[in-house]
Amino acid sequence: MTTQVAGETLPVREVGERRLDDYAPVVGEEAIQELRSLALPLLGKRVLHINSSPDGGGVADILAALVPLLNDLGLKAEWRTIKGDALFFDITKKMHNTLQGEPVAWDRSMWDTWLRCNEQNAQMLDPKHDVIIVHDPQPAAILHYLNQRHRNGATKWLWRCHIDLTDASPEIWRRLQPYIRPYDAAEFSMEGFINGDYTGPRTFVCTPGIDPLDPKNLPMDPGTAREILAVFGIDCDRPFMAQISRFDPWKDPLGVIDAYRLARAQVPGLQLVMIGPIAADDPEGMTFFEKTARRAGEDPDIHLLTSFKGVGDREVNAVQTLAAVVVQKSIREGFGLSATGTLWHGKPVIAGRAGGLCLQVIDGETGFLIDTTEECAEKVVMLLKDPALSVKLGERAKEHVRKNFLITRYVRDSLLVYRELLEENTGQGSADPPS
Repeated sequence: MTTQVAGETLPVREVGERRLDDYAPVVGEEAIQELRSLALPLLGKRVLHINSSPDGGGVADILAALVPLLNDLGLKAEWRTIKGDALFFDITKKMHNTLQGEPVAWDRSMWDTWLRCNEQNAQMLDPKHDVIIVHDPQPAAILHYLNQRHRNGATKWLWRCHIDLTDASPEIWRRLQPYIRPYDAAEFSMEGFINGDYTGPRTFVCTPGIDPLDPKNLPMDPGTAREILAVFGIDCDRPFMAQISRFDPWKDPLGVIDAYRLARAQVPGLQLVMIGPIAADDPEGMTFFEKTARRAGEDPDIHLLTSFKGVGDREVNAVQTLAAVVVQKSIREGFGLSATGTLWHGKPVIAGRAGGLCLQVIDGETGFLIDTTEECAEKVVMLLKDPALSVKLGERAKEHVRKNFLITRYVRDSLLVYRELLEENTGQGSADPPS
């Protein structure tokens, strides 16, 4: 368990600089000017984002772009991560899974570990900010412990939930909610993610967005992409389908392998590339990667690429550039920013009917929504045999992302939320967490 050291603070994540004006060629000068206008009442305001991991997932990708853009607009924004040991992150992964509907046996010691780590992280937090945004369940109880010690009443607290709570375990959700109620507001990626038994503070709905200027989202020369993928033994003279996501049971990588084998029976020579990070706060990642590797067996045309194999943004970009078909066969999904990146590359996505994928993949327009492995394989074969259809859907896909799912739009939504919170005169809620 993390041991708090006197004077120790939460680690800061350095994000560098990004200039909003650089996005004008992508989103238009009018959108940039709107952001500058919205930011005027927030100039100099201190905004802190807290999450559990500095890299390896969608939340980290969002914050890596959002925080420096807020700074470019004149706010004083920073991003810090909590500290925890392997036991804590194992427990919070189980909490994450349970909140998405997986049955998990819980005991008092697991709650005690989660609470102790939150208390220790609260002791390392400087609460002197205008707005503090706490992401997801891992650090959600920090505010409870600050309330017990001291809390600057002028600070507005926002709990930002990136996961779908609709099928959350009633017991776990009941125990977690009292730690959410003291927040001034909660923010979700979709209205449908809010559990029907939610009794917390007022809510905002803000869909995430990708950074079009991030290296993995910029256009890549196909020749460069071929050179990058050849290092991993991928034959770029033959078509390959891909899934870009964590190795996680909710992403159904085993089902992707099964769909690939069905499709390959009709498209001889087809390859499969599965590429994704294994995040520091995901202790199940390597375990499920190994399970996926066992399902792949000795098939030389299945390529499993992870951050442990030197895979990063360039490799992801290369896969999105050259993949003949991209799938995101999720069973449960938060928003699915890897799918957003693929759509931005002008590629249709074959996606499970889950979470934010249903906002991005308009069935028959920007890709296809599927419910079964057989449907997935059928759509893969359809796109492989009809490249003209793939191009047409891909053009619509990129424009759909441009209009709805870029980071500049998320910056806009965030500014509106901060302004509304800071303009409120009402006090925060209160609750007594269960013993």
